[in-house]
Amino acid sequence: MSMWWSLHLRREAASVPLARRLLLGTMETAGVDPDVSYDLSVALTEACANAVEHGGDTVHGCTSEAYRVTAYLDGEKCRIEVADSGPGFARPQARPAPARPDAEHGRGLCLIEELADHVHIGNRPGPGGAVVSFDKILKWRDNSPLMTAS
Repeated sequence: MSMWWSLHLRREAASVPLARRLLLGTMETAGVDPDVSYDLSVALTEACANAVEHGGDTVHGCTSEAYRVTAYLDGEKCRIEVADSGPGFARPQARPAPARPDAEHGRGLCLIEELADHVHIGNRPGPGGAVVSFDKILKWRDNSPLMTAS
């Protein structure tokens, strides 16, 4: 059994905990190990925070006010994608540079790299925008509903 969901969220700070709670609720219901759920929720929080902060662009006098979060769970892994309509990354395939220890910003992409098993940082084709996607191999609680339904 597998499941997925997709959200279109406003670029507002209040959207970040909404996405995180939906992911945590999905993982709890499916029976995913809480440590794996926590890692993915932190990575999702960072990706959403980046979309909220950097994901807007003015095109034809209008500012993009939304971003998209999509999560896929199957028997082996969870894949999460956060896409926005901002200017995108200047060097999309480059590994994120670590932030200075005293910096208040700039740790999000590095944190996602540490928490996930595979990370892709890129730009959307066409009108632009950034896409951050990451995968993590899932561990399951005993008698998890998703694993027993497979």
